[in-house]
Amino acid sequence: MPDPLVLGFDTSAAHCAAVLLRGDSVLAERHEEMGKGQAERLMPMLEEVLAEGGADWAALDRIGVGVGPGNFTGIRLSVSAARGLALALKIPAVGVSVLDALALGSKGPLVACLDARRGKVFLQVFGQADSAPVMADLDALPDGLQGLPCIGSGAEAVAAITGGPVYPARYAPASAIARIAAVRPADNIDRPAPLYLRQADAAPPRDAPPAILP
Repeated sequence: MPDPLVLGFDTSAAHCAAVLLRGDSVLAERHEEMGKGQAERLMPMLEEVLAEGGADWAALDRIGVGVGPGNFTGIRLSVSAARGLALALKIPAVGVSVLDALALGSKGPLVACLDARRGKVFLQVFGQADSAPVMADLDALPDGLQGLPCIGSGAEAVAAITGGPVYPARYAPASAIARIAAVRPADNIDRPAPLYLRQADAAPPRDAPPAILP
């Protein structure tokens, strides 16, 4: 059977990113830095990636989506879009942690780190007694990080404390997400769910928002 055609995308940070992937071949890719406007840009970007890759919605086999940790609103945007597309196209949508995406293809123990602002980082250790993802204060990092290589937007801040080297991620975010989604076993695919490691920055509205179903 041919490799699945996967559309991967991510808006969990200050960017809008998408890729069309078959096997190891990136057929089309977009990555645009943006602090706002992702809701308006995401669907047009997905259309552009499909067109450039010579495909249409009906040709897709899977969707991969970044579920965080990261920007609260951006995570909800991508997860909701992935669920809606999966339902309409009758294909699986695979949620992928951005920390897992950062670590993809890297050898040896490392710390995947994302800048969480306000002196905090999201981080997870891979390849050495793998840990769960956490949010930590830079002045109170977990034990066991000394000397480990660091990858991600929070890598320099963490490495300055732990003494580890800073490495680049092997893949761009959307590409890594699509690659992980492509090989996720069919019997281990749940509907994408946001990976929140802290509360939203905005004050909650008076009326509760509609919940994203599990």
